[in-house]
Amino acid sequence: MISRRQFLAAAAAPLAGEQSFDLKIGVMDGVLRLSSKPEAVMRAKLLGLEGLQVTLGGKPGEPRLLLDDPALQSSFTSESMRQGIPIDATYLDILHRSCLKSDPASRKWVLRGIQATKRLKAPILMTVFFGQCSVLNRTELEYVAGVFKDLAKEAQRAGIILGFENLLSAEDNMRAYDLVASPAFKIYYDIGNSTNVGGFDVSKEIRWLGRDRICQFHVKDKGYLGEGKVDVAGAVRAMKDIGFRGYANLETTSPSGDVNKDTARQLAYLRDLARKP
Repeated sequence: MISRRQFLAAAAAPLAGEQSFDLKIGVMDGVLRLSSKPEAVMRAKLLGLEGLQVTLGGKPGEPRLLLDDPALQSSFTSESMRQGIPIDATYLDILHRSCLKSDPASRKWVLRGIQATKRLKAPILMTVFFGQCSVLNRTELEYVAGVFKDLAKEAQRAGIILGFENLLSAEDNMRAYDLVASPAFKIYYDIGNSTNVGGFDVSKEIRWLGRDRICQFHVKDKGYLGEGKVDVAGAVRAMKDIGFRGYANLETTSPSGDVNKDTARQLAYLRDLARKP
């Protein structure tokens, strides 16, 4: 592990990334108010997005995830092929209630999520650690990393990356990354949560974590992008600096209540930043 001084020094200067920058912009199906519904694929296409993150659905006490259903999986994959919109990730929302840090049943949900993600032909399963399920201390972090170390074996066999989305600092995320030590485990970095909840400098954190440790991004703020506290422009510059070439998924709100109009506005803002030299 590096020292705090080394961390700050590394974060202060841009890293040498690739010259070209191809930020693909997707969206969570929930942003479109179409969680777990195949209709979200066409909506994403019509709005000009390049990918879709699908909510797997599920409730404690029920034996299966909503997206365990083969017919629903088939509807998503068929529509994805028809519209030319990849399912770029899935979202295991039940982990908001069945905490991986404390509930033994949560392992079962992750294993189900891995298989559903594989059948949806998505490369990343996003796991979440917020609210009552947040990782709050070093003991919890090391326990969760141990759970992931076991789950990553199954994910690797399935060709899936487990994305770790949380409220931790880059330093703690790096510790988790080192403890799990698997190509099937990476950080799912949310610039909105890291700014508004964690209070972190996202551009520094992104540069320090680097391309190889981050599998995907969530982009959001409280309201329209560019009008809140989140330094979206700085985050995009950092993505460029590290040579990130994956997806950034919108997890934005609809301040006006017009979901299509507001999502198009959020997309246009982010795409403009990505295209700037």
